[in-house]
Amino acid sequence: MILADGEENPDMKHKLLRLARKLKEVDDNVQRHSELLQVIRGATSEISGVVARRRKDFTKEFFPHLHTVAESYYDNPTEQNAVTKLGNTCLAVVEAYDAASESNEALITAELKFQDIINSLTLDAACRKIDNLADKNQLDSVLVLMISKAWSAAKDSNMVKDEAKDIMYHLYKNAIGNLQRLMPKEIRIIKYLLTVEDPQQPLSALNDAFTPGNELEGKDVDLLYTTPEKLHTWIKTVLDAYNFSKEGTLMKEVRDLMNPRIIGKLKELNKIVERNFM
Repeated sequence: MILADGEENPDMKHKLLRLARKLKEVDDNVQRHSELLQVIRGATSEISGVVARRRKDFTKEFFPHLHTVAESYYDNPTEQNAVTKLGNTCLAVVEAYDAASESNEALITAELKFQDIINSLTLDAACRKIDNLADKNQLDSVLVLMISKAWSAAKDSNMVKDEAKDIMYHLYKNAIGNLQRLMPKEIRIIKYLLTVEDPQQPLSALNDAFTPGNELEGKDVDLLYTTPEKLHTWIKTVLDAYNFSKEGTLMKEVRDLMNPRIIGKLKELNKIVERNFM
């Protein structure tokens, strides 16, 4: 700041002032990160509590700072390992905290949607709301699970009138049908092919799947077709994810296929596609 005050050139003075602000910002960040690190070091058994109280302080800049601190202990392997381990623990706790927060938000959002649906004046109005959510890609599995649980509780209860049970059943079927339609059609085709038990039938079913025609997507029946290349791509996606344990990067509908028995059938299906259609 003293250098800037003594500078007569306006452009240079502006640059020096800007540099001073940047340096102060960096210094403030380092102090803030160092203070947080000290708090964590003093509460290694209560990191979850620290994260819950100070999540906003665990910024993306904090972890590189922690890494730099660990690197500074190049002549003290024990301390370096301790700081590195502490950083890994913090990262894991932060990720778990964020995942839990997202789940809680999803639950609250689904509850609001569910209340809006069941407060509809008519069954048709409720079904239209479900259809609209599906059209906007806002019909998620959490909401469908709520509707499913409500239907299950209603049908098993002697305190609920038959009319109310019928309403919950229709809402449940409508939601399931809409959620099904949001799934990529190749995944729906794959799931159907995996239910075929006769060893001779998959080839015939694949021929049908690869024959262009009018598609019909309903709540209870689907007539779908795709290309060998697209279906093969989805099969390979699932198999590659299984082989490299990357299922966390896939949509839920694909993760549902991550089962060793199903993977075995999927490998056979992949061979049939490659041998006969590629």
